[in-house]
Amino acid sequence: MSISHTILPPDHSFAIWQHAFFARLNRRFESASAEDILTWALADFGSGLSIGTAFGSSGMVLLDMALHINPDVDIFYVDTGYFFPATLALIRRTEERYGRSLRRVTPAQTVAQHEADYGPTLYAQDPDLCCHVRKVLPMESALQESTAWVSALRRDQSPTRAQTPILRWSGRYGVVKIAPLARWREEDVWRYIHRHDLPYNELHDHNYPSIGCWPCTRAVQPEEDLRAGRWQGLAKTECGLHWAEGQAV
Repeated sequence: MSISHTILPPDHSFAIWQHAFFARLNRRFESASAEDILTWALADFGSGLSIGTAFGSSGMVLLDMALHINPDVDIFYVDTGYFFPATLALIRRTEERYGRSLRRVTPAQTVAQHEADYGPTLYAQDPDLCCHVRKVLPMESALQESTAWVSALRRDQSPTRAQTPILRWSGRYGVVKIAPLARWREEDVWRYIHRHDLPYNELHDHNYPSIGCWPCTRAVQPEEDLRAGRWQGLAKTECGLHWAEGQAV
């Protein structure tokens, strides 16, 4: 079934059609392998498909799978300016390993300009606004020319992601959103990484299962969920790229 060449129904029935169409696709792909989902998506969307990565463990698996299927696939990352040194080092190692550059997307302002306008600690005073300015707006720019966005979301990462479908329509970004690793668990990810000797962020070896910007990320304790180290002491659990106002986007 092709999405990229599907003729959409009139606006008044789009929501009904959308629900039925994606429900059918999700039934088809729920038991498919991540490689099969990626192969289908790369063939169906072609140059319209973009893979976003934050260089977490799942992101490295997704990147490796995709590059083995299509070495020229568009892969981008949003560089907030607040990356850990270990993350910057991993980006360099990744580009060296695969012999190609990845598309770097940046906010409209440098960190210095941002901090001059908002103060030096917006990430602590208003983390939602900080994420919006330095993550969400650049993501909108990154996907302007895309028809499909592949992410490394997994259902086991947090309660907000527990119902992540394989495919859905993202109204915020105007793309089909695809999560080939949705059914994977943390042990599956690391099994793949070790089997294929993939580079990964050294912070993972120091109890950082989820790594974002350095001001808003800490190590987790054994009993905590995988994203408990993000935005410590705040009710915030998502940056806004995938979840906003109580719903997936």
